Amino acid sequence: MIATHNIQDICFDQNTIQLSIDGKFIKISLDKISNKLKLADELQRNFYKISPSGYGIHWPLIDEDLSVDALLKLAGQ
Repeated sequence: MIATHNIQDICFDQNTIQLSIDGKFIKISLDKISNKLKLADELQRNFYKISPSGYGIHWPLIDEDLSVDALLKLAGQ
């Protein structure tokens, strides 16, 4: 399987998600990407799985999936 992205880190503050993807740092308001993540507690936000290809991120406790390409596009990358 060919990796599409290398996700090094995912973290949150109150209203944003912050990611290191392919050596780039991006920060996006949760209002722009996911009401589920915005309403999630710390445990729910921090329990995620990155797809083996690096294409997406899944939060099983809240049944949310985000495309890394979409996140990069929102961040203007």
